[in-house]
Amino acid sequence: MFSKTATMKSTNVCYDKISRLKHQLDTADAVIIGAGAGLSASAGFTYTGERFEKYFGDFIQKYGFRDMYSGGFYPFETLEEHWAYWSRYIYINRYLDAPKPVYGDLLRLVRDKDYFVLTTNVDHCFQKAGFDKHRLFYIQGDYGLWQCSRPCSQKTYDNEAVVKRMLTEQKDMKVPGELVPHCPVCGAPMSMNLRADMTFVEDEGWHRAAQRYEDFLRRHERMHILYLELGVGGNTPSIIKYPFWRMTCQNPKAAYACVNLSEAYCPKEIQRQAICIEGDIGRTLNALHS
Repeated sequence: MFSKTATMKSTNVCYDKISRLKHQLDTADAVIIGAGAGLSASAGFTYTGERFEKYFGDFIQKYGFRDMYSGGFYPFETLEEHWAYWSRYIYINRYLDAPKPVYGDLLRLVRDKDYFVLTTNVDHCFQKAGFDKHRLFYIQGDYGLWQCSRPCSQKTYDNEAVVKRMLTEQKDMKVPGELVPHCPVCGAPMSMNLRADMTFVEDEGWHRAAQRYEDFLRRHERMHILYLELGVGGNTPSIIKYPFWRMTCQNPKAAYACVNLSEAYCPKEIQRQAICIEGDIGRTLNALHS
């Protein structure tokens, strides 16, 4: 549908683009935020470097992991060690606040707008920042939920209390055996409620959020909509990026804005409706407030 030729690239956040984006935020009937990993990275949720070394130094020394993702997919010999790693992973990325107020800054921009959020992030930063939970669709899952690994049902389970016990009670890179989670229905080991393969559970809450998103799109179909894409990379473009391009192309009243540290672009078919800003998302949001 779209040309492969990318257009409207920018090497810096220029005043003209900030001004245009401000105007769209002020005048749009509705704002649909599409958020990817780059937004949380701008907020300080990095998966490498000092933060990784602080919480996973022993695992780095033993296994040579270079980032948190590597450890998340590692086939540990025991579930006790697996959950020692994952309890730290969940705790710092789900139950700790982001180091920088980027999500709060974003909320201040859209708080008084008719908005909805579609995100592939699973760290719950939107809700922790105060976004209305009924305007959020975490399409890829939630670090705060477990599911049956088989799965035997379309149910998910909150993990906060057990994760915090795992964090405080683990020794020698292992959690106590009695803390290893098992499905209360069939007894199989629990797994993360993250979309990694065909076992991903879409529970009742997921389906309600999906319906609210579809209803929002339908109500605003012909209106002046700002599709605001923040930190979306190329891993899963079919979830946010491509649909945003398509819906912008189909609606001459719509505007598309892409803010990314790199590769902020759009196809030529929507060039006149687009604002593409290469730069740190947090700095861009600050500029929009000034």
